[in-house]
Amino acid sequence: MGLITETNSQYYSGQQTFPNINNVSNPTFTCTFNTKVISAFDSTGAQVGSASNYTIYINGVAQTESLSYISDSLNNVITLRNGPYTSTSLYIQLKQQAIDENYGSYEYVSLKNIVNNFMLIYVGIDKLIPRISRNDVIFHAKRGLQEFSYDTLKSIKSQELTVPNNLGVPIPQDYVNYVRASWVDQGGVQHIIYPVNNLTSSPFSLPIQDSAGIPTQNTFEQNLQANTSITEDRWDLENANNITGDITRDNTDVYSRDWWKLTFGERYGLEPQVTQQNGWFQINERTGRFTFSSDLVDKIIVLEYISDGLAYDMDSKVPKMAEDALYSHINHCILASRSNTPEYLVQRYQKERSAKLRNAKIRLSNIKLGEIVQVMRGKSKQIKH
Repeated sequence: MGLITETNSQYYSGQQTFPNINNVSNPTFTCTFNTKVISAFDSTGAQVGSASNYTIYINGVAQTESLSYISDSLNNVITLRNGPYTSTSLYIQLKQQAIDENYGSYEYVSLKNIVNNFMLIYVGIDKLIPRISRNDVIFHAKRGLQEFSYDTLKSIKSQELTVPNNLGVPIPQDYVNYVRASWVDQGGVQHIIYPVNNLTSSPFSLPIQDSAGIPTQNTFEQNLQANTSITEDRWDLENANNITGDITRDNTDVYSRDWWKLTFGERYGLEPQVTQQNGWFQINERTGRFTFSSDLVDKIIVLEYISDGLAYDMDSKVPKMAEDALYSHINHCILASRSNTPEYLVQRYQKERSAKLRNAKIRLSNIKLGEIVQVMRGKSKQIKH
C-alpha cells in the first residue's frame, strides 16, 4: 500500500468531506488527515485549550467550536455534541496554521513509527533481539534522536523578536545551543550579530561585600545578592562607537586636517571583533536571557538555535534520510548494554551505525552538483587591471 493516505484536497486545502447525515444526534467523524486534530474543548463543552485547529461546516455554516471535542485522539475522531443534525453538505476544514505545518511532512517519519517498525522488524524469535521492553526501545530511540540532532540532523529553529528597552529576550523553551543571531534591516536583509566573547561578561553571582571585601550573609547564612550587575549596567550604557571606532559625518568632520593628524594610522591592527557595526550579543545564564548591545534596541532580530528534537515527546520527527541510521543506533545500543552479547557482534553493529550515520550526514548536507559548478564558475572570473 502507498504511504500517502491524504487526498489532494486534504493536503493542499486542509478539507475533508463526509457523507450527509439525517437527523443524527452526537455524530462522529473519523478524520484521515496526517495532521492531528486538536479541540480546545472537552466533552462537556468546557475550554481546556487556547484554540481548536479545525472547524466543522454543516450546510455551509461554521459550527460553534465548543460543540465539538476529540472523542478518540488515537484515531482522530471528532464528536459533535447535541443535535440532531441534518446536512446537505458536510466537511471539516483545518485552520491555516495546521495546513501550513502539514506541508512537507512526507519527508519525515515520526519517532512513534520508528519504534513501531523496530519492534516489528528487529524483535522476536529467531531475530537479532529475541525480546525487549518497548520502553527500552523508546529510550534508545530518544537518545539517538538527541545525539543526531546536535551534529547530523541540525534541528535548527528560529524566532523573530524585537529587542526591548531592557536589551534582553528569554532563552527559547526548547533551546539547546545557538546557531547565530542577526538583525533585519528595512530591506529584509539579515546582518550577523557576533558574540561578545572577551569584550564583557554577565557574572553569574552578585555577592554583596563588606568594607573588607568579604561577602555578607543574611539570617539564614546565605550570601546576600545584589539585584543588578555593575558590569552589565555599564555595558548597556556604553556607546558602540567608542568600541568600534566608528567614524561618521555625524560625529566628526573627516575633512578636517586636525582629524587626519589625530587619527592617522589608528585603524591599523584593529580586531575584526570590534571593527563591525552589527552589535553584539551574549547569553546571561543568571537571568536566562539573550542580551544585546544598546545599539540594537527596538531592532528586529532573528535568533536561530538548535533543539534536541525531543521537545514534543513521541510526536518528534526524523528525516527519512536518517531513518536507517537511527535503526542501527538502537540496535547497537541495545546489544552493547547486554552483558551476554559477544564482543564481535557489538563491534559489527558499531561499525554499521557509524557507516549509516556517515551516509545520513552526506544525504542531509544537501550538496547539489549544479551549486558546486556555479561556485567554481564564480572563481574563474577574469581580473581586469
